[in-house]
Amino acid sequence: MKILVATEKPFAAVAVNGIREIVENAGHELCLLERYTEKAQLLEAVADADALIVRSDKVTEEVVAAAKNLKIVVRAGSGYDNVDLKACTEKDIVVENTPGQNANAVAELAIGMMIYMSRNQFTPGTGSELSGKRLGIQGFGNIGQLVAKKAVALGMDVVIYTNEVKEKHQRWKATFSLEHLYSSCDFVSINIPATPFTVGSVNYNLFSKMPKGGCLVNTSRKEIICEDGLEQALSERPDLKYVTDIAPTRYAELKEKFGKQIFATPKKQGAETGEANINAGLAAAQQICDFFETGSTKFRVNK
Repeated sequence: MKILVATEKPFAAVAVNGIREIVENAGHELCLLERYTEKAQLLEAVADADALIVRSDKVTEEVVAAAKNLKIVVRAGSGYDNVDLKACTEKDIVVENTPGQNANAVAELAIGMMIYMSRNQFTPGTGSELSGKRLGIQGFGNIGQLVAKKAVALGMDVVIYTNEVKEKHQRWKATFSLEHLYSSCDFVSINIPATPFTVGSVNYNLFSKMPKGGCLVNTSRKEIICEDGLEQALSERPDLKYVTDIAPTRYAELKEKFGKQIFATPKKQGAETGEANINAGLAAAQQICDFFETGSTKFRVNK
């Protein structure tokens, strides 16, 4: 089978070497399309591919239509909103992600952003400590669980919002009310995917309920946040803060208006560690080989 790795932003060389070893040891052919600049390049490369590995590259309906032999797409990472699930499902193409492979990198970033905002974005002035503060976690999957563990180690009290406590732990509490999560926590860490049910779901009514000095931390997707509601809450509550790994659409305007109340990383940093890069790439390659060898679709995200 021909397995194409299509990455505008390539995997690290060590990851590519590992992917190649996994693929070729399984008897398949590996093709690389790295640093491509035109969609036409992707359309040409995918035309005869049996499998496709991408990072943040967009697998659109047009790409799916061009891929005559495609049987499986694996997004090397946890989010998969860059893949047109409907188009893939209609052509009976399996879509998978690699959950957990970049979870530690994202969790560490979330903690780092909390410290950054608590210390006045590292500018002169008296800041505050995380120890003794309460952290709410919206989404208790691989990332959320790691954020909870790291926060507890720093002396924070943790409350999780989830319908199912995946790991019993005496060091945090659970709530089934988002309103209670936001109203009772100094920080809220958002770790949920962008779906039709979650887009715009973090709105004014939630954010404005946070205690004095509350800080919202988003390492998920910008679409989760209702920007109009965010603006209204920051305007009415100069004590509130928002820190995100994905800049809002109107970030320049919001930054000018609210200053240190808001901060976004210049470019998404969540999975940008060498370790996460390698882990996700190798997992993607192994999942494709397992699919062709045994039919495994353990991490399928389209049904």
